[in-house]
Amino acid sequence: MDIIAPYTKWVRSFSCTEGNEFIPKVAKEKGLKTMVGAWIGNDKAQNDNEISALINLANQGHVDVAVVGNEVLLRNELTVQEIIDYIKQVKRALPDISVSYVDAYYQFSEHPELVEVCDVILANCYPFWEGCHIDQASNYLQQMYKVVEKASQGKSVMITETGWPSEGDKTNEAEATQENAIKYFIDVNN
Repeated sequence: MDIIAPYTKWVRSFSCTEGNEFIPKVAKEKGLKTMVGAWIGNDKAQNDNEISALINLANQGHVDVAVVGNEVLLRNELTVQEIIDYIKQVKRALPDISVSYVDAYYQFSEHPELVEVCDVILANCYPFWEGCHIDQASNYLQQMYKVVEKASQGKSVMITETGWPSEGDKTNEAEATQENAIKYFIDVNN
């Protein structure tokens, strides 16, 4: 946190157990805002632990945005209704904190009932995984954002994850190279 604190205003974490509960605590000590995630999936007992830990962290003042799950639909681990039920549980426990869910951008247009229950729309957008050529990637990212924005029911939209791999297999027109990873980073931040 000492290293990143001068360069950012927010820290996002993906879990509230197994040591991850210290991330928002330390971030808050450094004056950073936190987007704290409960990692949920097909293990219901672990989900209960994560949700309980998220609520406890929020009650201690360590959470600015509570996130219930990350790409659970993409991984096909729970139904939309199960995710909504977890979100509602957290919202009941934390009425004064924004509560949301993160998934691939298109999931929000496919599931308006999910948008309805979220306070802010948090979308992961990766042009690489959709095979976009690096020269069109920045524009493609904007198109992904517009898809989410259209589905957002007027709520704020944040891109929670994006990026480009520096090595690995090619995905259609998308090539994983150091040069492309740098180009994507620069183009997205301009």
